[in-house]
Amino acid sequence: MSSLTDDLQTIQSQSLQEVERIISLEELETLRLKFLGRKDGLLTKVLQALPTLSPAERKDVGRQANEVKKALETALENRRQAIEDAQIAQSLAKESIDLTLPGTPVLRGKLHPLTQVLEEIVSVFTRLGFNLAEGPEVETDDNNFTALNHPPDHPARDAHDTFYLKDLKDESGLPLLLRTHTSPVQIRYMRTHQPPLYIVAPGRVFRHEAVDATHSFVFHQVEGLAVDKDISMADLKGMLTLFAQHLFGPGAEIRFRPSYFPFVEPGIEVDISCTLCGGKGCRVCKQSGWLEMLGAGLVNPNVFRAVGYDPRKVTGYAFGIGVERVAMFKYGVDDMRLFFDNDIRFLQQF
Repeated sequence: MSSLTDDLQTIQSQSLQEVERIISLEELETLRLKFLGRKDGLLTKVLQALPTLSPAERKDVGRQANEVKKALETALENRRQAIEDAQIAQSLAKESIDLTLPGTPVLRGKLHPLTQVLEEIVSVFTRLGFNLAEGPEVETDDNNFTALNHPPDHPARDAHDTFYLKDLKDESGLPLLLRTHTSPVQIRYMRTHQPPLYIVAPGRVFRHEAVDATHSFVFHQVEGLAVDKDISMADLKGMLTLFAQHLFGPGAEIRFRPSYFPFVEPGIEVDISCTLCGGKGCRVCKQSGWLEMLGAGLVNPNVFRAVGYDPRKVTGYAFGIGVERVAMFKYGVDDMRLFFDNDIRFLQQF
């Protein structure tokens, strides 16, 4: 027993002295294994000899061995913490921090350019007194075509122009469809509201079209409708001129051309001078120097009759603006497909 007690005292004294001389974590681990290793540790060998002692001796030597072990573990932990603190301090001393340098930029999400343009268009009209209206993307044949004065044989009703949902039917048994314009919103709104009314209806629409630089099978429109007494074509032209100047600046050049749409009479198309070529002619404007911006006209009396309005008492105008086209004019983009490719390099420019 006397020999084991002496060994324990020697181990404690030697280990604590060696711990204080350690300067690296690798050396510290080597020292721990030297004294506390499970197979060859000096303290472990002492503990392996305990079974040869009497119960009383085993108790005293075991208690002393635990005290030595605890003291050594505490010394090792304190030394490890001191070494790590010293390493951190040394690293900080070598690194100089220039507080005048700009910080690391934090990338933030932002609205898609089409969303930005759509909201800007809507804000122009809401400032002019229009209210916001919305409707579903899945529509009935009546709201999308019939109530908007499309005859049964109108080409727009053909399956090669419209996406029909054959498994879903409306109350009359006709298949539901993905709306081809936001004009059905005006039908829904007029059926639940009485004039006077002024609304804009933004939304996504779908048409069975080949995708190219100026066309897509899914795009966005902002539908506008005004119904009141004594509304004339002069009101429509004045409002659209004001809209173009708000969106593209006071120097924006626009022109009005006669056109045909089933739900307006008379109908017009509004062009803006090509912002990509400055009116000189390019592939986007097809060398004409003008870009089609929107279609409009005075509401056809048949549309008023379809929603229960008396066309002898009210008049109105309607217009439909293609958001992608406006975005192309506004930002000088010559290919509509760029808005849908989700290329972060393109989107970061807006």
